[in-house]
Amino acid sequence: MKTSLLLIPSLAIFITLSSFSAVDPLSKPIQPGIPSSLEIGNGLKEALQKGTSKSSDQLSAVNGFFGNAAIKILFPPQAQKAEKTLRDLGFNKLCDDVILSLNRAAEDAAKQAKPIFIDAIMHMTLQDVTNILLGPKDAATQYFKRTTSPQLVLAFKPVIQASLNKVGATKYYGDAANEYNKVPFVRKMNPDISDYVTQKAIDGLFFEIAIEELNIRKNISARTSPLLQKVFAFADSQQH
Repeated sequence: MKTSLLLIPSLAIFITLSSFSAVDPLSKPIQPGIPSSLEIGNGLKEALQKGTSKSSDQLSAVNGFFGNAAIKILFPPQAQKAEKTLRDLGFNKLCDDVILSLNRAAEDAAKQAKPIFIDAIMHMTLQDVTNILLGPKDAATQYFKRTTSPQLVLAFKPVIQASLNKVGATKYYGDAANEYNKVPFVRKMNPDISDYVTQKAIDGLFFEIAIEELNIRKNISARTSPLLQKVFAFADSQQH
């Protein structure tokens, strides 16, 4: 969401014309540089459509997760001791296969995010739009976390599980757990990995959205249309 978070402000764009109150002080531009509520909504929508699509497309591409060190999914913290033990025992390829397959599953699920974000945008109020545009640098990201996390879990979980099976992660992680559990006196490793990968996939998505949001707020060149320039210039003026 680099432009994606920019997109986040675009949340407002999906807001219908009826969402803007006639008494709203921004509904009628008093000065040429002040956007109306409709312009703010449309500007945020434009940003969001570009941003969410960009983030989702980037993460759902091959190596979208695996090739991004900031969000690459590794063994769960509670299983990292098991990973070290397995590597010490010569199971390097098995561990590498686990990590690759976990990231492939997350990449598979990332495309499911688009309709969920669009739905969140459609249900935004004028107050939501204002809070995002004039709020802190991660206001859009936080809005999406509050309003889409449960739906993302529901949408991602079955896709993650299917992907884990498809790319072999269930087998690889299960094999790793089984091999580790053969080691005497160790705390047994849980072979179920789907909940962990689901949450890490969602965390990675919000990480990208936050980058996009910050980009549009801070980088004037990211405001690629006159409407975005007007709306975010107004937001900039309110921060000083």
